[in-house]
Amino acid sequence: MASQLLSRATYFAGGIPSLRKLHRETTTTNNHVAFVHTRPIAEGANLIWGRQLRPSLLLDHLSAKRETVRPTYAAASSSPAGGSDSAGEAKVSPAGFFEKYPALVTGFFFFMWYFLNVIFNILNKKIYNYFPYPYFVSVIHLLVGVVYCLISWVVGLPKRAPIDSTLLKLLIPVAFCHALGHVTSNVSFAAVAVSFTHTIKALEPFFNAAASQFILGQSIPITLWLSLAPVVIGVSIASLTELSFNWTGFISAMISNISFTYRSIYSKKAMTDMDSTNVYAYISIIALLFCIPPAVIVEGPQLLKFGFNDAIAKVGLTKFVSDLFWVGMFYHLYNQLATNTLERVAPLTHAVGNVLKRVFVIGFSIIVFGNKISTQTGIGTCIAIAGVALYSFIKAKMEEEKRRTKVA
Repeated sequence: MASQLLSRATYFAGGIPSLRKLHRETTTTNNHVAFVHTRPIAEGANLIWGRQLRPSLLLDHLSAKRETVRPTYAAASSSPAGGSDSAGEAKVSPAGFFEKYPALVTGFFFFMWYFLNVIFNILNKKIYNYFPYPYFVSVIHLLVGVVYCLISWVVGLPKRAPIDSTLLKLLIPVAFCHALGHVTSNVSFAAVAVSFTHTIKALEPFFNAAASQFILGQSIPITLWLSLAPVVIGVSIASLTELSFNWTGFISAMISNISFTYRSIYSKKAMTDMDSTNVYAYISIIALLFCIPPAVIVEGPQLLKFGFNDAIAKVGLTKFVSDLFWVGMFYHLYNQLATNTLERVAPLTHAVGNVLKRVFVIGFSIIVFGNKISTQTGIGTCIAIAGVALYSFIKAKMEEEKRRTKVA
């Protein structure tokens, strides 16, 4: 009993200096006690499609942390080994590279996003030149990404988030639209020039605006509709004189635009507390299951009969397998880098970056493949890209104004 009393007395005695120190510090601030939470928000905040969790979840997390603070924490945290003279003095760890050079890091993310996207488009088109089976190649894209995600889960980078039937029902429509848009994009890439497919896909903002107006019932300002006029006109001019034009490539690119528009609509309904990396992994797995049956039905007999043999005869087994593996890796990594990039920048910067990415892809594809385009096609492409840039700029400014209004 005596030993217990002695230990308790020692415990409280150890806390008295810190309490006195705390009292002296608070008297200099009008007798208000201020708890400083020095842990970064990133430890308690996950990211969803480029957004952080709802503020209420973060506040709950921070309040739970504050409830665990005891008066003796300061005394316990300052030990003689730490070399601190005053009890309760917080130790701030030195800033890392990400905190010291945020602009440099963001620029690196943009560079890698563009670089991986350009390499993917070039390698993807080269594969179609000797292996014209877009359904099977689409499956490979997703399969390599799924294997990458599964290995990442096994090693715990990141840790796999649990999924239930409710979340699965929300993700299935998103994954279906993702699969349909991905396959039809590849069908278009295989049928026409890469530059022409990206010119057609520049119409995606038009479909997004139409879906928002007529499906979601959101009012679209007239200025936003007028900014889309150059996009439609430019794509029309480019399509009329495109040397590689065919209806399969054109219609497939248009279906891809519609599919990705519905994907964005369903994505808003599927917002969860799961981080973006896990969400994208689950969507890839489900989309892969959607892509396998069409590939087997449409291209399976041809692949078994002469598809694989012809490709191996042209480039060899090693290069054929290597090309399929790397195109899948570049597809997954550029999508992941795109998500990571969008998490670091404002909507306006994202809008400008997305337009520049399309310009880079079109330009490099023309240089690498030596595609001949007419003057009228070049003018139409430039008009369409300029229209997309104008639309993105206006929409991003509108989003920023809405956000400022809510904050105010």
